[in-house]
Amino acid sequence: MYNGVFKMSSEELKQQYMEDKTDSICIKPAETDEELCGRGYVHCTAWQEAYRGIVNDRYLDTMTVEATTARARNFPDNTLVAKDKDKVVGFAVYSKSRDEDLPDAGEVDAIYVLSEYYGRKIGYRLMNEAISRLSEYKTIFVWVLEKNERAINFYHKYGFEFDGRKKEWNLGGPVTIVRMVMNRE
Repeated sequence: MYNGVFKMSSEELKQQYMEDKTDSICIKPAETDEELCGRGYVHCTAWQEAYRGIVNDRYLDTMTVEATTARARNFPDNTLVAKDKDKVVGFAVYSKSRDEDLPDAGEVDAIYVLSEYYGRKIGYRLMNEAISRLSEYKTIFVWVLEKNERAINFYHKYGFEFDGRKKEWNLGGPVTIVRMVMNRE
């Protein structure tokens, strides 16, 4: 227990949410343009689903699949996709830290799953794979919208904790993002 929240080790989570071979979901690196287009679709759709009431509605309504697909094509490195047969239903992006105060850390830059796939542990499976690819780092972090309780609860269950860092963004209006850090033994 930590602050009243049960914490599983990364290894326990990995074992609990190992891919069920009878499940149609596959986690893999994005390798094709079709998969990057799927990432773009999930990016746009997941933002509009998850951030309604957190981010300015006008901002969300002006997001386009074309713009998020262009971003996916411009930044294809370190992208994992979750596929249900041929359909991309989630993705994660990971990298070496971009934060000057955590130069020797890994970062999970993005992790999104379509809402119709919530509850199938796809986020955990994407996170497991991203973290395994960041194995050289003892510290891993994420940035999350301060009011995104669903994501914050997910990260807490995984072992991430707030470290006190905040940033202000303008997404059609001001929003605050907060950093959560996980230190591996």
